[in-house]
Amino acid sequence: MARTAYLDCFSGISGDMLLGALLDAGLPLETLREELSKLPLEGYAISARRVQRAGIAAMQATVQVEGEPAPRTLADVLKIVHGSRLPAGDREQGARVFQRLAEAEAAVHGETAETVHLHDVGAVDAIVDVMGAIAGLRLLGVTALFSSPLALGEGEIAGPHPSAALRSGVRLPVPAPATLALLAQAGAPVRGADGAAGELVTPTGAAIVTTLAKFERPEMTLERVGYGAGSRDPAERPNVLRLWLGTAAPPEVGRMVVMETNIDDMTGEMLAYAQEKLLAAGAADAWLTPIQMKKGRPAVILSLICSEADEERLARMLLRETSTLGVRVRPVRRWEADRQTLEFQSSLGPAAVKVKRLAAEPPSVAPEYEACRRLAETTGLPLAEVYRIVQAEGERLAGG
Repeated sequence: MARTAYLDCFSGISGDMLLGALLDAGLPLETLREELSKLPLEGYAISARRVQRAGIAAMQATVQVEGEPAPRTLADVLKIVHGSRLPAGDREQGARVFQRLAEAEAAVHGETAETVHLHDVGAVDAIVDVMGAIAGLRLLGVTALFSSPLALGEGEIAGPHPSAALRSGVRLPVPAPATLALLAQAGAPVRGADGAAGELVTPTGAAIVTTLAKFERPEMTLERVGYGAGSRDPAERPNVLRLWLGTAAPPEVGRMVVMETNIDDMTGEMLAYAQEKLLAAGAADAWLTPIQMKKGRPAVILSLICSEADEERLARMLLRETSTLGVRVRPVRRWEADRQTLEFQSSLGPAAVKVKRLAAEPPSVAPEYEACRRLAETTGLPLAEVYRIVQAEGERLAGG
């Protein structure tokens, strides 16, 4: 069953908090371990236990690692991700998360994503957190992930880099520079946390949520709630991440209007211009239909559909941009499927697909023309072949 999940980040988010919330929402620990065993990683153990945070029962997930963490480059991490036996969609999502992390770290340290060393965020526990979260969402049937604004703490933390400067006592501000860079890159909504001290959003948590989630609260039928505990237990607030799990609301019936007018004295270029202007101004769709008027004159019907709120504004634009003297309007109802635009790094380059979702049915994926056109121009492949490749890779990512 396709599910929708909402991350209620009122106390921030980290990779282990998300793992705990997934386990509390019904993901079996042994199943998660089996999926993580498909990674070419050794020297770690994942466990979970029930704890309380300010009186709230939650699941705390812990990844214990043997030895000292070895700094890795992005290429090192991607070799682990792509060398796993996890599904292709998991590998692609994991690669996108670590690509974002590397770009953020590089921006902070004045390096490139290829040369910067990922210390804490390239360690075994961070890889387990990221790939475990991605696999866990899939195992719970989550096909659409959403998030609340992110609560940010304040104060200082010790830096992750084991340099002589940081060992001598240099502190970093909260949020950590890499976290702030990730949030800025994504334009993520943030808010204060009533003076809460300490790091609430970690770089790993920020990378996961800004890569995989959309920042809005969805309409959904709620099935269960999972609570993932952070490592600290402050007395003034429950240090937990809430995962809302359910199914998407059924298709909405929207109240809209259709406007149309007959035109027989405008050129094709002028009609196309008027159509483009109406679409750019907010019409949900606009189209031209050839007709024959009295005395055999060829003409067209220019039609558009829009929300009731946009009726007057678009009617005035239609009168201004065309030669018509009047516009017919009639109310209609429109059923709307849940849809999203999925941007991803395809094997050919940056691509985008439109994903339509209906309850109890596999998603329908349609490549975006402009992105495919750019890929066809840069690769020299026929547009039809680009469409085929992007659609196949988009379907794997969307769960089709």
